[in-house]
Amino acid sequence: MQNPVYNSYVKLLAFDLLSLTQTPSSSSSSVSEPTFSRRGIPLSRAETLGTVTLRDHKPHKFLRFLIDDGTASVPCILWLNHMTSPYLARRRRPDDLRLIADSSARFAAEVRVGVVARVRGRIGCYNGKVQLTVSDVVVERDPNAEILHWLDCINLARNCYNVLPGLGPGPDPGLPPSSTRKENLAE
Repeated sequence: MQNPVYNSYVKLLAFDLLSLTQTPSSSSSSVSEPTFSRRGIPLSRAETLGTVTLRDHKPHKFLRFLIDDGTASVPCILWLNHMTSPYLARRRRPDDLRLIADSSARFAAEVRVGVVARVRGRIGCYNGKVQLTVSDVVVERDPNAEILHWLDCINLARNCYNVLPGLGPGPDPGLPPSSTRKENLAE
């Protein structure tokens, strides 16, 4: 059975995202993409939210920036070379490339130092460090967005991401500490 969170944008705090374990892919192709896992659960995409603290823009090539959520800073890269890339030209229709390039240019214009942004992207690795290859950027205007993101991340980590497949969420907090999950299942 395929992992239900593998192709989903998993909400993670920066320290959690940067501590993902990298494992080589078991793909049969000559160029295998590394996979990342959190507590043994493979992940491919993530969402984070924080303040843009660094911005390095190379026009028509890329925008590199850092998102700091208070726990760490996540390196992000937004590619802007869609119209000049021979790789993409062979794999996409020109109309699709134009739409993607326009979206990327719009995202790049919104990313400024000091703004609070929600970033979604593919988890990748560059120079041995985890980074997000950006697919979507939304500048947050709600002052509560950061704390709500933190609460979402904590809630999802406790009730979804930390759950081992097939075992459920662990011991019931209302039970005495001496009880184990196996004893609860036997009852």
